[in-house]
Amino acid sequence: MVAGTLPWVWMTLTPKDAPRGVRLTPLRDIAAQLTDPATFVVQIGGNLVVFAALGFFAPIRWPALAGPGRIFGVGAAGSILVELAQYALDLGRVSSVDDVLVNALGATLASLVSRRWWREAADRMICVC
Repeated sequence: MVAGTLPWVWMTLTPKDAPRGVRLTPLRDIAAQLTDPATFVVQIGGNLVVFAALGFFAPIRWPALAGPGRIFGVGAAGSILVELAQYALDLGRVSSVDDVLVNALGATLASLVSRRWWREAADRMICVC
């Protein structure tokens, strides 16, 4: 989980030589990225994988998190922390509400892929107790 998430977070916290920015209007960045397919694939694809490992493994490791809504919340919380760090550390990056939404969606989609193992993890917890 950590090995699959940390490199992406590290990459998003790498400074750029640009002014920092904030974009708080939902879906505006996504709509703008649709005009350039290469940018769309890189931006959306990249944001989908940032918390995918966390979303995949968290409900297996912690059965209390088993549920798309809970994982969306965990992904959103992690993403908000990253976006706040980007802004506070003045890394020359844009802090965007769209990044938060897509990061959380990536965690949620990855959690759905691991859904078959949630029950097994919950059953093991019941047997151990």
